[in-house]
Amino acid sequence: VRTALEAMAAVLGGTQSLHTNSFDEALALPTEDAVRIALRTQQVIAHETGAVNTIDPLGGSYYVEDLTNRLEAEAYDYFDRIEKLGGVIPAIKENFFQREIADASFRYQHEVEQKQRIIVGVNRYELEDEPEVETLRIDPSLEGKQIERVQALRGRRDAAAVEAALARLKQAAAREGDNLMPPLVEAAKAYVTLGEMCDALRDVWGTWTETPVF
Repeated sequence: VRTALEAMAAVLGGTQSLHTNSFDEALALPTEDAVRIALRTQQVIAHETGAVNTIDPLGGSYYVEDLTNRLEAEAYDYFDRIEKLGGVIPAIKENFFQREIADASFRYQHEVEQKQRIIVGVNRYELEDEPEVETLRIDPSLEGKQIERVQALRGRRDAAAVEAALARLKQAAAREGDNLMPPLVEAAKAYVTLGEMCDALRDVWGTWTETPVF
C-alpha cells in the first residue's frame, strides 16, 4: 500500500523512470509473487487511474509549489554549507556528508520510537502475532556450479592477455584523470572477472575505511 502511494506520487510529479520495490526486498531477493505485486502496482497506475493522461496533473497546486520552493531553498542551503567548507572533497574529508546522514537517521529513528512519526504497522496498529514473510530461498548447489564455471573460464582463457589487461587497468587507475572505461572493457573482453578487476583497483587505491562520526 505504501509503495503504491509513493509510486502514484512519483507519477503525478512527472517522474521519467519508476521502480516499485517488492514488499520482501528488504529481507532478501524478492519472490515471484512479490515481484508480480510490485509490477501490477505500476500497471494499475498506468492503465486504471488516468494519471498518465495529463502532462502535469499537479500543475498550479499551491501546496505542491510550496513544497517545491521549500525543497529548493533547503537544497541551496546545503550547497552554501558545502561551498563554505571548500567544496565537496574537503566536505568528504571532514565527514560532513557522513555526519548529516547519521544525524538524519538518528532523528528519524528517535521520532519513530517516540511515536512522533507514525509508521503504520511499526509503531501504531501493530499485529500481536504478525506472520513471517516467506523469503526466496536459493538452491545452495548453484554456488558450487557458479564456482565451477568461473574455474573453467580461467582454465581456457588467455592468461597472458588477462595479465596484460590487468596491468593496463592498474596503470590507468594510477594516472589522475584517466578514463577507466576503455581498460575495463578491454579487461572484460579478455575474460577478466569482476572480482579480479576490483582487486586490481584495490591494489592502486586501497580500501576505503569509514571514519566514525559519533
